[in-house]
Amino acid sequence: MSPKSQFRAIFLCVTGILASYAQECGRPPIVENRIVGGMDVIDGAWPWQVDIQFENSHICGGSIISQYWVLSAAHCFPNPSDLSGYIIYVGRYQLNALNQHESTHRVNRLVIPSGYTEPYNGKDLVLMELTSPVTWSDYVQPICLPNSGTLFPEGMRCFVTGWGNIRDNVPLPGVGTLQEVEVPIISQSSCQEMYETHPTEQVDILYDMICAGYETGGKDSCQGDSGGPLVCKMVNGTWVQAGVVSFGLGCAQENQPGVYARLTSYSSFISDTVPGIRLYGRATPIWCGRAAMLVSCLSFLLIWLQR
Repeated sequence: MSPKSQFRAIFLCVTGILASYAQECGRPPIVENRIVGGMDVIDGAWPWQVDIQFENSHICGGSIISQYWVLSAAHCFPNPSDLSGYIIYVGRYQLNALNQHESTHRVNRLVIPSGYTEPYNGKDLVLMELTSPVTWSDYVQPICLPNSGTLFPEGMRCFVTGWGNIRDNVPLPGVGTLQEVEVPIISQSSCQEMYETHPTEQVDILYDMICAGYETGGKDSCQGDSGGPLVCKMVNGTWVQAGVVSFGLGCAQENQPGVYARLTSYSSFISDTVPGIRLYGRATPIWCGRAAMLVSCLSFLLIWLQR
């Protein structure tokens, strides 16, 4: 290899490492002081949030998990064989205003867990492959997804985001700024007990569901938030998505917390579908891979300098 080629190889190796750090999941470059309870967020605070529109109307949210893949809820696509009317907006902040950081994408295909029928029966998630890759920026970043052993214990404070209704049948007003609300994780048994108090609806909280909200109600996801992310900040500061907004009985009602698709139940499904996805919780795979790459680059550089 010529000296020029050797130098180019070293340059590409180092810049490749730097580029991979720029795309690290669950680390939004823009940080805000997060406000509890259905409030506007600042632009770029949740850079993985996407807006799913059908025939130019907002229907659901979703989250970016890689350059070509978005995660959402299966019930957002009642006719999964016809994708022509869907547009995915990334980098979007307001529904009814100019968004200088956004880009639009079409859906190439959907992958839905086998056996999905409706949200109450579980398996309410979908992996969307885009026809074109997203471009990473401060306003467009992926969220980390958990492996099967990642824990989201009862009481853990998490956030749900979206452009859904602010109350039952009351749409988001004005320019439609992205909203956030902080909600605690509720155990499966406690969630089941709460729903059993409902006089008419029977709801079974299945193994692949996770609940978040308040026994007294007041703060919750709502219609139009479906498919959006429930994310939790881990002890090392990384944001990891625990669930996908699936269903509830009304919005923010007493003893009716939001129910989400539990992502730890679908680690294998996600890994088998999305090429190269790394799940949070495994033995530091991202850092180990980068460290090995860096050692190789430095070794190559030392050998080259000694010649």
